[in-house]
This record gives sequence, C-alpha cells and structure tokens, in this order.
Amino acid sequence: MKNDKKNYNTRIKARIRKNRQAINKGINDFFLWVKGAELVNLKECNINEDPVRPELDNEFRTSYGRKIYGVKYKNEIYAIMCFAFTNEIPKTVKELDNLSKDAFLQSALRDQKVGKIAIAYTVWSKKKGGGKLIVKEVFKMIKKSNHLNRLVTLSPLTEMATKFHLRNKAKLISVNEDTQNFEYL
Repeated sequence: MKNDKKNYNTRIKARIRKNRQAINKGINDFFLWVKGAELVNLKECNINEDPVRPELDNEFRTSYGRKIYGVKYKNEIYAIMCFAFTNEIPKTVKELDNLSKDAFLQSALRDQKVGKIAIAYTVWSKKKGGGKLIVKEVFKMIKKSNHLNRLVTLSPLTEMATKFHLRNKAKLISVNEDTQNFEYL
C-alpha cells in the first residue's frame, strides 16, 4: 500500500513537471515571435480580413498621407493598423476623411509633415498578442516623431473594442453617436 502511494506521487510529480515544461515552451515560443517582430509600412492590406472597417478600400487607406502598418515576423504579417493623420479628433469616418485631407493639403504648404494626431481607425491581429504589440510599436514610433503628438482611435461602439483599448492602457476620451475615441498616453 505504501509503495502504491509512493508510485502514484512519483507519477503525479512527473506529469506536473512535463506539463510545466510544455507550458514554458509555449510561452517561450510566443515571446520569440514577439521579440523578433518589426513594424513595417505596407502598401496595401487584405481588406476582407479587416473586422472593423472592411468597406474602406486600399486607396482610402493610403491616400492623403494615410498609412497602413503591420507587425511582421519571418515574412508574415501578424497584425495590421491603419492610420489617418489629422489636426483634430474625428467622430465619424466621413469626418476622418475630411480632416485627414485637410491636414494633408495644409502640409503641402508647409513642411510635408501631415497632421499632429495619428488616428488609428482600424486594428486587427492574426496571431495572439499581435494587436497589443502593434499598438505598443506604433505608440513608440509616434513618440519618436517630431510632428505627431497624440495617438487617438476612431473605434466602433463595441464591447470588444472597448475592452481591447482599456486593456492596452488607453483612456476613453469621448463616446459619439456611432464611434468612440480612446487616447494612448
């Protein structure tokens, strides 16, 4: 009886050790891609993958100084974020369009630096951790910029968007009729 209990305890300990190793390997593999990822400027994205604003084509996403950024690891894009640059915070996509056109045209008369505020109007991830990573990398890029001073979102009024931004330490700055704005500080 004493031997059976000892064998049972040994098997339990071995199983716990094996599971711990598997979990640690999974965590290490996850962080490996995060550490090796880089922020890249994209010419286009697959708009059908966009869960937030699939109705906006690549021409919209890249005209008037607008940008598409991706987090890339081993030639694969893991997360995407689209931006417009403005001097004011928009409350609708139409307003985003007009304000980014205005900031772009103003920049042509000055120093080619479009807008003071980066407005993220869509973000999605293809791999766990990608959304958080792209927000972090874009925020670092904006802080290094000599003309951008804010990162603000134009997010849909969904629980998923709210949880994502709050979890990533953004502050809710306004709730509009169809959208909400969060600011990363």
